[in-house]
Amino acid sequence: MRRVIVRRSPVHGKGVFAMHALAAGERVLEYKGEITSWRNAVRRHQNEGVEGHTFLFGLSDGRVIDGSRGGNSARWLNHACEPNCETIEADGRIFIHTLRPIGAGEELFIEYLLATDDPLDEDVRAQYACRCAAADCRHSMLADAA
Repeated sequence: MRRVIVRRSPVHGKGVFAMHALAAGERVLEYKGEITSWRNAVRRHQNEGVEGHTFLFGLSDGRVIDGSRGGNSARWLNHACEPNCETIEADGRIFIHTLRPIGAGEELFIEYLLATDDPLDEDVRAQYACRCAAADCRHSMLADAA
């Protein structure tokens, strides 16, 4: 039975939504895609990517999962400063688990905690602006947006 569906999100572009209630701590998805080096993933994104969509998920061993190549619905998870899901890495794979009970029809969110090598000027801050509207929104998808 399908547990999630991808559809238009009120937060940004597409989003992932629960098709039925999900329990806290439930494994919902695996983030799938081609595993490659950051160098290859960034080069591909610069040549073929769409601004505002990167679909790259870094692994602790320095490689990256490129969800734009062989990816699944997990690539459409949106960011929130108060997420209802978390990512867990195990054996070079990324799994999405719920942090709390999630109701049918509710959008699933993770906290991106992105990093960039670019200086944090106004343009970079705008590119990584958060749209979650949470009470404690950090107004950025960047990990170090201070």
